[in-house]
Amino acid sequence: MRNWVLLRGLMREIRHWGDFAQQLQQQYPQDRIIVLDWPGNGQLNAETSPNRIEDMVQYLRHTLLAQGHHAPYHVLALSLGAMVAIAWAQQAPNELASATLINTSLRPFNPFYQRLRPRNYPQLLRLLFSSAAQQEQIVLQLTSNQSQAELLPQWIAYQQQYPIRRCNILRQLLAALRYRSHLDCPAVPLQLLASQCDQLVSAQCSQTLAQRWQIPLYIHPSAGHDLPLDDAAWVLAHLQLGQPT
Repeated sequence: MRNWVLLRGLMREIRHWGDFAQQLQQQYPQDRIIVLDWPGNGQLNAETSPNRIEDMVQYLRHTLLAQGHHAPYHVLALSLGAMVAIAWAQQAPNELASATLINTSLRPFNPFYQRLRPRNYPQLLRLLFSSAAQQEQIVLQLTSNQSQAELLPQWIAYQQQYPIRRCNILRQLLAALRYRSHLDCPAVPLQLLASQCDQLVSAQCSQTLAQRWQIPLYIHPSAGHDLPLDDAAWVLAHLQLGQPT
């Protein structure tokens, strides 16, 4: 039995995985699937979000132990979550059996305008001053390239139940922007999944990282930033390619 840890990104909670975790469980019925919220998100919305990726790693490691889980872990991580996975792999490579990194970006490998496309800056600023409904509409438009109209009421309900504080949005964004990876590839089996049509992060970020670290990269031709949302089957198929048995 393997332990899987699923990590999401900025402002997202575990319910935003939708049925992806269940599909992963069906694909690997003997394995344990672990999903966690970051402080400040979901049921932890009253807590203060860490503003450093390294602190997110420590939170993750302590929480997993407190819940009775034990390494090694197979990590599937999206965006900000993938930065945490990389920092974790660099801090404690013995704790990770593998990591699949989805639509991530890293300093110092790519410039800021590839890591976060400038045309989205006004929309991201609006997040800080919008209602729950407006916030979720903006996020859905920025992260999905599919018709997801049926999801919007659900996401609004999530936000209304566990609203994310403005200070926590800023702290999570600061963590992502300030994090600087080591230049050397971690001693962990890694693979990259990227969306060619990602509206938030350029696929060039994954391409650069794949070249520098000499790790596998698979590019989806049409999905958005939230690749598991737009094409869960594609992610699961490529997960099989990258995971040792």
